[in-house]
Amino acid sequence: MPDNERWLLPEGIEELLPPQAARLERLRRKLLDLYHGWGYELVVPPFIEYLETLLTGTGNDLDLQTFKLTDQLSGRLMGVRADMTPQVARIDSRYLQQEAPARLCYLGTVLRTRPAGIAGSRSPLQVGVELFGHAGVASDVEVLQLMVETLAISGMEQLHIDLGHVGIFRALAQQGGLDEQQVSILFDALQRKARPEIDSFLRSLKRPGQVAPMLMALAELNGGSEVLEQADKILQSGSGEVLSALANLREIAEQLQQRIPAIHLHFDLAELRGYRYHTGAVFAVYVPGHSQAVAQGGRYDDIGKIFGRARPATGFSADLKTLIALGSRRISTDRDAILAPASDVPELQQLIGELRNSGERVINLLPGQTGTGAELGCNRKLIERDGAWDIVTLSE
Repeated sequence: MPDNERWLLPEGIEELLPPQAARLERLRRKLLDLYHGWGYELVVPPFIEYLETLLTGTGNDLDLQTFKLTDQLSGRLMGVRADMTPQVARIDSRYLQQEAPARLCYLGTVLRTRPAGIAGSRSPLQVGVELFGHAGVASDVEVLQLMVETLAISGMEQLHIDLGHVGIFRALAQQGGLDEQQVSILFDALQRKARPEIDSFLRSLKRPGQVAPMLMALAELNGGSEVLEQADKILQSGSGEVLSALANLREIAEQLQQRIPAIHLHFDLAELRGYRYHTGAVFAVYVPGHSQAVAQGGRYDDIGKIFGRARPATGFSADLKTLIALGSRRISTDRDAILAPASDVPELQQLIGELRNSGERVINLLPGQTGTGAELGCNRKLIERDGAWDIVTLSE
């Protein structure tokens, strides 16, 4: 690498300079305090694990996103986490061993081989919550409400929540007798809403029966609350599992709307993100001017089974860097400090200590230093007047 390029970072890897880092740290504290107030306990999973552990359960879908390397001590393959959700599920299954619902939150860097979108980050600072041990609608609604509050604290406005339910597609595919390969083909076409392709594929099936029109309709069932009314009519010949999943989605939406009347809900019954590990409602939040979801989550029951203890689970996650970049609310940074002269006078040093203990930020000038107090983020300074020390604005 030429000397003039040694400062370059890999594509999708970024660093935060003081103003950004200060805003991020303040938001981090606010969010962890928010989660603490809701009863969520902080966990800190390892940044790297043995690969077979990291890619167990939900992690199987993350194989292509995971950086892999060989452990020089054991010779075993290790992986750098690309998502913290499976790690938190392992913690609940293996270590907590409680019967009551467990509320866990986390915040840490993940590393991915590819960015989520154009100019996206490969090293998001993932923040999220997971609720284990409750299978009812109330836990999904709690997670959704907490997700909305997370975005509100971050300064996000005009939130649009996409709601779907993978159980509807899964139950229809089972009712139609589709095998794993057929499900995979249809899943991919539905994600792209490729209607001619979906129609052609369903016509090619030997025994689609009455399920084919219902599967075809999933690509069209997206929009406002009227979608649920349309789905009631179109899916009325669906199996009990289909109708149960639709009722579950409706109940989640109704309860969330009661708690947050102003929220804008959008329904998409072809939203199958995370289909291979999600088991129920799935959701994502979008804001104007940004094509990627700013937060997403859903229900993924029994993920802990592979770790020895199956538990219902639901949760959401977001990238703290994205929240900082898109949030409209100004989060104050450290531009409110007191400049102290370079002096060892005991009275001055005692006063500086008292100011710092009271929560003030005090920066000592160093002997012979250059530059201004404003460059140090100071807006006030300590001066001596008539044998006493006063705090004045930096312009005085």
